[in-house]
Amino acid sequence: MNELLRRRLARANTLYLDLVDAVSAEQLGSHLADLPSDTVGHQLWCVLGARESYPAAARAGEWQGFTSPVTAEQTTDAAALRAAFVQTASDVDAWIAGFDADDEASATYALALLEHETQHHGQLIRYLYGLGIQRPESWQRQYALDEEF
Repeated sequence: MNELLRRRLARANTLYLDLVDAVSAEQLGSHLADLPSDTVGHQLWCVLGARESYPAAARAGEWQGFTSPVTAEQTTDAAALRAAFVQTASDVDAWIAGFDADDEASATYALALLEHETQHHGQLIRYLYGLGIQRPESWQRQYALDEEF
């Protein structure tokens, strides 16, 4: 199970890196027009925060609060976001590789983290379409975007 989680989270991280590489600072700071929404960058801030917060909760045996490795100001800085995605992916991978597969609490937090990442993928797809931002090729393939049915 741990290896499967590691592969799925690594795939999610690749998608996030591809997205960060494809958007501008202006796009990272964009909101969906006429809708209550955070910015694209704040969505990424939340993903990064979960990567920091869920393993901390699993290690402590209870929720320790939400923290993110990037500041609000850094949510439009692609280089800072990229560096945080690389670092948090490494940290999460080491955490998952290191916990016993029978540790239900850690497995629950790991699954919740994967669900959280996937949920943000869905939100970000809406942002990409709503803001007219070109979807990265990896997102196109992963989620069969723009295919006719």
